[in-house]
Amino acid sequence: MKRQSEAVMPMPYGQFRMIAYADRKREKMPHFALVSENMNPDKPVLVRIHSECVTGDLFGSKRCDCGEQLDKALQLAAKEGGIVVYLRQEGRGIGIINKLKAYQLQDTGLNTIDANTHLGLEVDSREYDMAIDILKDLGIGTIDLLTNNPLKIEAIATSEIHIRKRVPLHIPAKKENYGYLKTKKDKMGHLLSVNGMISN
Repeated sequence: MKRQSEAVMPMPYGQFRMIAYADRKREKMPHFALVSENMNPDKPVLVRIHSECVTGDLFGSKRCDCGEQLDKALQLAAKEGGIVVYLRQEGRGIGIINKLKAYQLQDTGLNTIDANTHLGLEVDSREYDMAIDILKDLGIGTIDLLTNNPLKIEAIATSEIHIRKRVPLHIPAKKENYGYLKTKKDKMGHLLSVNGMISN
């Protein structure tokens, strides 16, 4: 995977450099790095590794907290001179079509884990090697990892990238996603506090 193109991207949060990474120049769905103009690779860099969520990131779905996580991550990256690595692995790696099928099953009473396994899919098939390669290409050696996901911590901890600390990413639960977040906490080990955190 190589750096294929880049451009300055003025955003509501601040100015970023948007860099596309892919194996092929004509790849239509590359991964991205959104690099704050204030990023200094010689110091620990705040990094969010965010997997694509079309429903949450683009359409503002309340079934998850992904869009709000991305928004908060970009705000913090602009403020702290950080990076958001955006990986194209929709629906914890199952793709948007299967994700919508899983949503249908969740509407019948299954949780997010059981819906995936009912479809014969893995609970979480995401990989983070691409994010590590992107960080290395950007010259990043030490990071403050913005995450609640222990699998991301484990993936980076076994790489050449050093995690100085984990930075929690707290988004208050809503009635529409409370069950989803509680399942992530109770059954997937995500470092969340959802009890009593329902907002309108």
